[in-house]
Amino acid sequence: MTKLVTALGALAIVVGACSSGASPTPAPTVAPTAAPSEAASAAPSEAASAAPALSGHLVIWDTYGSGGSAEADAMIAALDLAKTTFPNLTIDRVNVPFSDIFNKTNAGWGAGDATPDMFIAPNDSLGVQTRLGILANLDTLLAGKLDGFPPITVDGSKVDGKLQMVPESAKTLAMFYNKDMVKTLPTSLDDLLAQAKSGLKVGIDLVDGAYYNWFTYSAFGGQILDQTGKCVADQGGVADALKYLADLKATGNVTFYMDKPTFQADFKTGKTAIVFEGPWATGDFKTALADKLAVAPIPPGPNGKSQPMTGVDGWYINTNSANQDLATSFALWMVTGPAEQIFADKAGHLPAYTAIKVTDPISAQFAQANLDGYPRPQNKELDTYWSNFGNAQAEVVNKGTDPTTAVATACSAMNKANGK
Repeated sequence: MTKLVTALGALAIVVGACSSGASPTPAPTVAPTAAPSEAASAAPSEAASAAPALSGHLVIWDTYGSGGSAEADAMIAALDLAKTTFPNLTIDRVNVPFSDIFNKTNAGWGAGDATPDMFIAPNDSLGVQTRLGILANLDTLLAGKLDGFPPITVDGSKVDGKLQMVPESAKTLAMFYNKDMVKTLPTSLDDLLAQAKSGLKVGIDLVDGAYYNWFTYSAFGGQILDQTGKCVADQGGVADALKYLADLKATGNVTFYMDKPTFQADFKTGKTAIVFEGPWATGDFKTALADKLAVAPIPPGPNGKSQPMTGVDGWYINTNSANQDLATSFALWMVTGPAEQIFADKAGHLPAYTAIKVTDPISAQFAQANLDGYPRPQNKELDTYWSNFGNAQAEVVNKGTDPTTAVATACSAMNKANGK
């Protein structure tokens, strides 16, 4: 087994960093993502005991600039560590806004561009980019090197049974709250609505609502796709979920945000008491709220659990890169040792590699939320979900469109586009 992780004393990276804006992951394989503490199918590999002497030149992209300074700081610290570990490896880091990362790589890699060699992102577009033929298949390069990863994080890095990504972390949404402002935690979504009517200030992300508000579907007994890939959201439950969002807004105490920076800033400054967010926001929320910050599972709805979408972040490798072997080895070093521990400690990431320790109580809550979440699908039919149901939510909440009509329109558009 190739051994990839702990520092070899005298080895280092020259890092050229460009840092600026990116937003945390907005939103879609199937089966809940395991928390880092869950036992892997095999004992952690020896990847964390010795690192190979990596050398060469890599260009990497990430989106951590505006996803929260904690993630940006973690990336900088991890690359500083790489610099002292691999003196013969040069890495040029470029920060790209999350809203651009997939479009830019779709266009560039699709045109044959050899750079960047790799980028890190959620598995939102893993299926899309695999079907475009722009990702390196990693079955051979990762053979025997993922023993310390729970099966679900490995499965979340596959499309049609083939490895297309190096898994880094698992994540989903949970309910952040300000302990000074929330005296009694809502025990259900109905309770949340009742408390909002009584003055509880709640913030909800609507700009990325198709991802952020996915949890409401299961809570009201609905689903988007059946096993054949047909949209069945119009068969019950989903319209009730959208009506619930409209009812929240009608309280006058629930703000639906069309920009993420304000959504996060209002929680950090105490303008909202509860938000549904992911672990990527933990570091910045802690800095702002300190001991006032807490997190809990999203409460259930009248017809089931609230299941936010659970996904896997990882490193995508450019099929045009001449450095696929080097990029894969570097990605493994980043996710299986002290560099990944930095992301766990500084940015609240929930590592895919089981040997990385998660001790923070907030991160532990997210680990449990991962287990209870809805596994992010990679089937091509879901590609048509995002804009159709993002628009449906916005129309119901902002324009007062009838929820049943909005869902029927969105579902019909999906099925038409998918030939169903």
